[in-house]
Amino acid sequence: MKAFSVLGSSSNILYVVVFLNQVGVYMGKRDFVDHVDSVDPVDGVLLIDPEQLKGKKAYVTLSCTFRYGGDDMDVLGIAFRREIYISIRQIYPPLQDKEQGILTKVQDKLLRKLGVNAYPFFFEFPDNLPCSVGLQPAPKDVGKHCAVEFEVKAFCAESQDAKVRKRSSVRLMIRKVQYAPENLGPAPCVETTRDFLMSDKPLHMEASLQKQTYYHGEPIKVRVKISNDSNKNVRNIIISVEQIASVVLYSNDSYMKAVATEDSGDSVDSGAKLDKVYTLLPLLANNRERLGIALDGKLKHEDTNLASSSIEVGVELPFQLMHPKPDTGIRLYTLYLLYIICLLNIFWFTYNFV
Repeated sequence: MKAFSVLGSSSNILYVVVFLNQVGVYMGKRDFVDHVDSVDPVDGVLLIDPEQLKGKKAYVTLSCTFRYGGDDMDVLGIAFRREIYISIRQIYPPLQDKEQGILTKVQDKLLRKLGVNAYPFFFEFPDNLPCSVGLQPAPKDVGKHCAVEFEVKAFCAESQDAKVRKRSSVRLMIRKVQYAPENLGPAPCVETTRDFLMSDKPLHMEASLQKQTYYHGEPIKVRVKISNDSNKNVRNIIISVEQIASVVLYSNDSYMKAVATEDSGDSVDSGAKLDKVYTLLPLLANNRERLGIALDGKLKHEDTNLASSSIEVGVELPFQLMHPKPDTGIRLYTLYLLYIICLLNIFWFTYNFV
C-alpha cells in the first residue's frame, strides 16, 4: 500500500491500493468519526483500467465484521467471525452518470486528477454499529484476535455474487471512532452512608472527580472524604479503575478488568476523618500482558490504547476515557468505573460511581 498527497497538504494523505493494473482505491482518510447522531460517510474514488477488466464489473463493499477467534481456529470450514453489516456498490460500469452525482471535495479533486477512468463511491454507516474495538489476546497468541473490524474492499467479477479470487480483490481496513464530546458534562460526585450492627452512628464516605471526561494518558484524581463516626476501624482504602466490556452476541457477556489500582494503606480509626486526593493512571503500557482487556481498534502494526468509553452509555459512566477531538444485532460497549473499597476491622464494603 502506498500513501501520498494529491491535495498539497501534509494533513490530506490519500491511500491507494493497486492490484493487477485493474483497480486502484483512493481514500482521503481511514478514520471515520461517530458523532452519535451521525457518522462521517465513507467516500473515495475507484480507478479502473477497462482493457484489463476484460468485460468484468468492478464493485466496492463496506463491511463490519465481528471476529471472535483467530483464523487458525476455523473448524470444518466454519469461520469464527460474523458479518454484522455489508453494503455492495457496483462502480463500473456506472449505474448512473457520475456528472449527476453529488461529490465530496476530496472526490472532486481526485476525479479531476485521475481522469475519465476514475469513478466515485460513497457509503453511509447505518445506525447502531459499534466502533472499532478489540480484546487484547494472550502474549503468545498470533494472528487476528477478537475484534470489531471495518473494511473497504474492491473486486472484479462477472457479478456481485460470483466467487472472488484473492488476487482479484483488495482490502483496506478503516476505523469507526468516537472522540470526546465538546460538552464534557458535570463532574461526578457520589456519597454513601453505611450503618453497622452494634454501632450507634454510621460511616459516611464521599468521592468526587474533577471532571467527567478524561483523555488517554491523563491522570485521574479522585477526592475521597470519610467521616467514621462508627465504632469500626477502616484498615485500608483501595481505589481502582475497572474496565467493563459488554459483548452481545449469542449471550450477554461482560468482562470486568481492573486497569489501574491504588492500594493506599490508609486507615481511618473510629471517630476519625479523612480527606485525601488519590491519583490513578490507566494505561495500556501497564496492562499489555492482560488477556481480554478491551482496546481501541488499530490499523496494521500501529499501536493503540485502552478502549475509549462508549458515548451511548455516557449517562451511566463515572468518567469517560477517550481521545480529544482533532481540529480538522451485535454491540461491544466499553465503560469505566472507579471503585473505592474500605477494609474494616471486621469486614469490607465497596462503592462505585454509577
